[in-house]
Amino acid sequence: MIVDHRTYTFRPGTIGKWLKKFEAEGLPIQRRHLGVFMGLFTTEIGNLNQVVFLWGYDSLADREARRARMAEDPAWQTFLSEVWALDAIQAQEIKILKPAAFSPPIG
Repeated sequence: MIVDHRTYTFRPGTIGKWLKKFEAEGLPIQRRHLGVFMGLFTTEIGNLNQVVFLWGYDSLADREARRARMAEDPAWQTFLSEVWALDAIQAQEIKILKPAAFSPPIG
């Protein structure tokens, strides 16, 4: 199992609108295609105006195949174009995390 850890940094004052749109439109699409949704978190202390996603996958190949299928989904393409039009996201950072042998199973 691997974890796709994604951090998005937003322009101040834009997270609320983005979260509503993502919950209503983006998350349902992602749940149809991606691995185990482990959560979405917003920062409270530290670097503010950030959202962190955690998705669990069986392997890098599983992640790649699932993300490729989602990229081909017309609903996802529409959602992305509408989200980019919000001009809310300033930066994106992606990490792939590999659990230690003694970590509990994900999912």
